[in-house]
Amino acid sequence: MASDSAQDQVVYITTPIYYVTAKPHIGTTYTTTAADALARYHRLRGREVLFATGSDEHAQKVVRAAQAAGLDPRAFTDRVVTAYLDAWDRMKISYDRFIRTSEPEHVEVVSHVFARLLESGDIYKDRYEGWYCVPCETYFPEDELLEGNLCPDCHREVEVLTEEAYFFRASRYSNDLLRELEANPERIKPDSRRNEVLSFIRQGLQDSCVSRSNQGWGVPVPGDEEHVVYVWFDALINYLTVAGYTVDDAKFARVWPPTIQLMGKDIMTRFHGSMWPAMLMALGVELPELLFAHGFWVAAGGEKISKSRGNIVDPWDAVELLVEESGCTTDVAVDAVRYYLFREVTFGLDGTFSSGGLLARFNADLANDLGNLLNRTLPLVERFLEGSIETPGPGAGELSEDVARAVARAEEGYETLDLRGMLEGIWELLASANKFVDERAPWDLHKAGKKVELAAVLYDVVDTIRVVALMIAPVMPTVAEEIWRQLGLEDLALEMRWDDCQAGKLPAGASVRRGRPIFPRIDLDRVRQRSAARAQQEEAARRKEEGMISFDEFKKMDLRIARVVDADPVEGADKLLKLTVDCGEDEPRQVVAGIAETFSPRELIGESVVLVANLEPAEIRGVQSQGMILAAGEKQPLALIVPDRDVEPGEKVR
Repeated sequence: MASDSAQDQVVYITTPIYYVTAKPHIGTTYTTTAADALARYHRLRGREVLFATGSDEHAQKVVRAAQAAGLDPRAFTDRVVTAYLDAWDRMKISYDRFIRTSEPEHVEVVSHVFARLLESGDIYKDRYEGWYCVPCETYFPEDELLEGNLCPDCHREVEVLTEEAYFFRASRYSNDLLRELEANPERIKPDSRRNEVLSFIRQGLQDSCVSRSNQGWGVPVPGDEEHVVYVWFDALINYLTVAGYTVDDAKFARVWPPTIQLMGKDIMTRFHGSMWPAMLMALGVELPELLFAHGFWVAAGGEKISKSRGNIVDPWDAVELLVEESGCTTDVAVDAVRYYLFREVTFGLDGTFSSGGLLARFNADLANDLGNLLNRTLPLVERFLEGSIETPGPGAGELSEDVARAVARAEEGYETLDLRGMLEGIWELLASANKFVDERAPWDLHKAGKKVELAAVLYDVVDTIRVVALMIAPVMPTVAEEIWRQLGLEDLALEMRWDDCQAGKLPAGASVRRGRPIFPRIDLDRVRQRSAARAQQEEAARRKEEGMISFDEFKKMDLRIARVVDADPVEGADKLLKLTVDCGEDEPRQVVAGIAETFSPRELIGESVVLVANLEPAEIRGVQSQGMILAAGEKQPLALIVPDRDVEPGEKVR
């Protein structure tokens, strides 16, 4: 992590670059938003930041997706990349560099790296025979496959590949890499991921296939255009390209090594934790300071949410849900989703994404805690201090210890990537500030004419809100800016700086500008009712589509035992009989039944049958029918449904 004294060193933060075969989802958004929050934090500290993300475009599945769309790969990637650019813009991602692996500068760097390693003997040509998962773009040894030759990651069927290929001699660096990672335990986090990487390397790194046959898309292997560079080898080099490797030596000296490289845990062990550092060792380039792998967002059943498994969550759906249910602005809803991602689960562990959990967090944390403190304090300043905050007299500073404790925890959380702990510390400060307002009761101080004490109390609360705005700004930039505006600090042209996260730095002369509540409360009862109604409608539609009825619908059927009193053919209808049945009522009923081809009138007289008694009356071939006789047989009646012992007419069937 960069220190304050190393001002000439850039804080270089990366996310993986993402396959352009589908729009962004909750997983890619999680990684990118975390990187954005860290980048914003370091900028607040006055540090120079290079935050990079981008698009991985040379995958085989990109070629197949382009063919399915009727486009060439270039046109396809040009179109799909806009979905990422738009998504990151809407989610307030403040990247400094969006790299595309198809851009000329990156192609040049990949070609240089490949040629250099080919020359040194770290890349060699051989024949590949084995298993390959196209959706994951990953080679797997047979002993790692699931039963049925399924990919261990996405559970899809893998393909057998047999082709001439180039290999990276990763085995040459297995021991050196193991020693390096054991000697520097802080290089891979969290510890659970580090242990997985060490275990993987201790088994001995295998040489990796780093080329594919050229299908017209990808970086050609230098000197052998029948092959293109394998997508993962190509993709990992993007971190070097962004830093200026072989292109801008001065920039590379300032930027390298990466300060923080974020990724999902699925691409840590095989790629970022072993292949990537082995590649750097082969190039003689310093390893990243920190490789951090976060957990998965999982579905209700515990399955990873991912596009390859077809159960993705679109974060924009969550944003629109908040706007619909609360009436907040879209930008505030974006910040609320960002907050939820890092408050709900410890960064590094798996978490379950829940719409109900999101709405509950919005109410409890944002509307009740943060929103309530702001909404109750500013009106008090307007009423009792004519809307202006002045330097207080004696008695101010009662919340200073709480502020200092929260700032220390927030700083530690940002520096160590404990984003949940960071937010918990801030919310503990909000709880203390709300309690402080209740206990000091500014309204009573005003009533008692204690102007000095009143000014000190309100100064402390507004000052605390100011510090909270600074601390949450990396996670909730729009909300922080709106709080800044409502406190009147924007009018004073006061910039947001982390160095001002100290109690007592609220400048005199700020005039509060109360606006509409940032976080309107959500009526969760109404949401639950609407959700239950929608669920019922969806269930009813599903049952209707599948031909199913509910138990309540079944209970509406009035099934009774009836005894056939008389039976006659219906004139002009070969299949119909007119039955007179006793079903326990004052008068017998007349029922038309399509059973004449199987049963004669004579054999039916005296027979007990099951009657649907509450069927709407109908006229069939000019004859009134007041019910339906149940019989087995789909195309023609094969047998009547009859009781297996004597039952009086009118008895209910249940």
